[in-house]
Amino acid sequence: MLILLIVLALAIFVLPNLWAKWVLRRHTRGRDDYPGTGAELAKHLLRRMGVEGVRVERTEQGDHYDPEARCVRLTPDHYDGRSLTAVTVAAHEVGHAIQHHEGYAPLLARSRLVQVAQKAEKLGAILMMAAPFLFLLTRLPGGLAMIVVMAVISFGTAALVHLVTLPVEFDASFNRALPLLKEYVPPADMAGARHVLTACAFTYVAASLASVMNLGRWLVILRR
Repeated sequence: MLILLIVLALAIFVLPNLWAKWVLRRHTRGRDDYPGTGAELAKHLLRRMGVEGVRVERTEQGDHYDPEARCVRLTPDHYDGRSLTAVTVAAHEVGHAIQHHEGYAPLLARSRLVQVAQKAEKLGAILMMAAPFLFLLTRLPGGLAMIVVMAVISFGTAALVHLVTLPVEFDASFNRALPLLKEYVPPADMAGARHVLTACAFTYVAASLASVMNLGRWLVILRR
């Protein structure tokens, strides 16, 4: 049973990320027939969609859209790259900028929850580490259970953020980016673009499952 659980955990946590990285690498070959780089396409799409005040920058922290700074950030390979992966990832992040511009409710909810979850997750980790010491100090009946409950609530907030993230990512990929890419990517490359968008989404699916499983583990501890 233990070996089965370990294999299941590896399948959930590792395989989706490995597959996503493989798909992204598979389509990184430079394309001379593409009219621009990922950054150039991102800037063009923002202008075309009337999304004003959003910058496009390089980053070493992973591709993302920052709603607070109103900035699409792309890694150097995707910012300067002229490949299917580069333009597809750029279109995906522009999809988030379009969501923000249009007031897409799940994105706004996620932005608010992320700030709460970051603090809650740190608090949960601290409480779990400090629980035995606090229990020895207080000796209160049910004191340890109360601490564990607080920690579960904090981890539950993180799990909720990941679950809210899923529809946001799928909408940015398949409702926003994909229709735009059809006008800029050759038809023969559209299947690859879908694979790249799916690979990006799978990384969030894995993170969501990991977060839910982590919450379940603490619920089992609380039950005991």
